Amino acid sequence: MRVYLDNNATTIVDPIVKDAMEPFHSQMYGNPNSLHSFGMEVRPYLKQAVDKLYDGINARDKDDIIVTSCATESINWVIKGIYFDKILNKDKNHIITTEVEHPAVIAACKFLESLGVKVTYLPVNQDGFVDASTVENFISDETALVSIMWANNETGAIFPIKEIAQICRDRGVLFHTDGVQAIGKIPVDVVDMGVDFMTFSAHKFHGPKGVGGLYIRDGLELTSLFHGGEHMGGKRSGTLNVTGIIGMGEAMRLAKESLNYEGTEIRRLRDKLEDTILELPDTFVVGQRDKRTPNTILVSVKGVEGEAMLWDLNKAGVAASTGSACASEDLEANPIIIAIGSDSELAHTAIRLSLSRFTTEEEIDYTIKIFKDSCLRLRDISSSYAN
Repeated sequence: MRVYLDNNATTIVDPIVKDAMEPFHSQMYGNPNSLHSFGMEVRPYLKQAVDKLYDGINARDKDDIIVTSCATESINWVIKGIYFDKILNKDKNHIITTEVEHPAVIAACKFLESLGVKVTYLPVNQDGFVDASTVENFISDETALVSIMWANNETGAIFPIKEIAQICRDRGVLFHTDGVQAIGKIPVDVVDMGVDFMTFSAHKFHGPKGVGGLYIRDGLELTSLFHGGEHMGGKRSGTLNVTGIIGMGEAMRLAKESLNYEGTEIRRLRDKLEDTILELPDTFVVGQRDKRTPNTILVSVKGVEGEAMLWDLNKAGVAASTGSACASEDLEANPIIIAIGSDSELAHTAIRLSLSRFTTEEEIDYTIKIFKDSCLRLRDISSSYAN
C-alpha cells in the first residue's frame, strides 16, 4: 500500500480540477489578451475562475486578487514591495514576523536586513503560536509591516489573525498573512479578519503547481516586482497561466465546499492517528488540537531520529516529512520544535503527518501499524533510548 501523508507540502490535483483544466491545454489555448476569437473565447472562463477565488476567501469586488506563480512569489512581492513603498527613503524601517514562518518569509526578511531594515522575529509559546498581545508590544512608530502566518505549515497551529489584524489597523501598520495552510482546512474570510494582504498557493488545496495568488485590500498600493505589460491591471506583468488559473479557481470552489468534511471526518482520522501515536511512551505532539488545522500532526518520538523514522515509513510506502518541503534537504534540527523551547533531541526527532480529504480510514490503519513497528525497531537499536 502507498499512503500519502505529506499534504502540507503539496496535494494531489483533484480529478475534478484536472478535468476543468483539460480543455485549456489544446482546445481553448488562446492568449486572453489577444483580440481575435481564440483569445476572446477564453476570457469568460478566466473571469469565472477568478470569481471563484474571490468567493473562496470572501474578497469584495473592490479588492484585488492578483494571480502569481506561487505563494513564494506573492510573499516576496509583499515584503519587498513594502520596502519600496514604506521603508526606502521613508521614516519606516521595521518589520515584525515570527520565528516559525515559512522559509519564503524568513528569507525575504533576511534579505531586507542586509539592506539595513530592522526585523523582529517573535518567539512562539509552547503550543507553537504567537499571542496578539506580544505582537502589539513590539510595534513601534517605525514598524511598516507585520507578517504572520494564518496557520503553521509544520504544527498546524492557527494564529489569532483577527486580533493581530485589528491591532495593526489601530496602530496604522500594514498586516500580511501567509494563508497557504489555511485555505481548504479552516474558513478563510479576509474581510472579517481585516487583513491587508494574504498570500496563497493552489497546490496546497488540490490545485495545480505553479500558480498562486495575492489578495490586496481595497485602496492599498504595492509596488510591482514584474514590469513589461498590462497584465493583471498592470500590477503583475507576464502572460497569464490560463490553465493554472482555471484549475486554481475550481480547486478553491471545492476547498470551500469541503470545509465541513475537513472539520469532521479528516479531523476524526487525524485524531485517531494521533491518539494511537500518543499511546507510545515518550511521544510528544505540538499544539492543542482545537487550535490546530484538522489535518496536521507534528510528533516527536524520543530516541528515534526523524530521518530514520522517515526512512522506515517511506520503505513501507508511507510518505511523511521532517519539516517544510521547501527546506527538506536541510538536515538541521527542526526549527519549530526549537522555537517552542523543546530540547535538541526532540528537535531531531520530529515527524510531520498531514492528511487531506482524499485520506482514507484504511490508509490511517495501515500507517498506525507501520509507525508503531518502526518506533519499536528504532528504539531497540537506539543508543540514546533506555527501555
